[in-house]
Amino acid sequence: MKTTIVAEIGSNWEGSISKAEKIMYECKKAGADAVKFQMWRAKDLYSENHPNWKEIKKSELTFEKAGKIKKIADKTGIEFMCSIFYPEAIEFLETLNVKRYKVASRTCLFKDPNSLEVLENKALTKKPIIISMGMGGSKKKIEKIFSKNKTTFCYCISEYPLEFKKIDWKEAVKYDGFSDHTSGITAPILFTILKKQKKSKQILIEKHIKLKNSKGPDASTSMDTTRLSELVSHVRTIEKANF
Repeated sequence: MKTTIVAEIGSNWEGSISKAEKIMYECKKAGADAVKFQMWRAKDLYSENHPNWKEIKKSELTFEKAGKIKKIADKTGIEFMCSIFYPEAIEFLETLNVKRYKVASRTCLFKDPNSLEVLENKALTKKPIIISMGMGGSKKKIEKIFSKNKTTFCYCISEYPLEFKKIDWKEAVKYDGFSDHTSGITAPILFTILKKQKKSKQILIEKHIKLKNSKGPDASTSMDTTRLSELVSHVRTIEKANF
């Protein structure tokens, strides 16, 4: 059994290449397999009257910054991946030879500009796709779009932070991935144990990660890299267990 652990950076790099480098290094040191960023245009998803507009705009991942971060990730030895919200970003990331793509929960609702085109363009890459559907949407429609891609659907509830008691474990274990929004590490550890019992060959866990001094919009619902290290340690122990 192999568990892929993805550190969701979100806006916790705060638009700073040096902070992105620091957090990627710390995630690698903690044992994460990949770091995930988000490529969106603020104007497509948010109003300029949004109370966090300045912070949101600051965390917009431009092509120039994405190129720099990808080079740093390669040098650090950790996989760089992204959730994409507009089609031109896929064209650009293809030039960087990313291995796979993430589909965010909100994209599955087809309410954002370009959602369908973004999904179809991701499908055309024929690369593996990780999909969270925490906000709902038609799984059959998503499966049809990605019929020629290797897909990993993630159990996800889009609440930040998520109360542990709201997790439906009977439903969760039907998925190969778990995009977790609880505040601790118990939920992803339990998910790993349950999937191990089911003899799952591959598991994916995604968790929002920050540096201890992160101040971005996602910081309050993210855990730091010290806790990530604890999570990875427990998961690797479970992988080796005989049960």
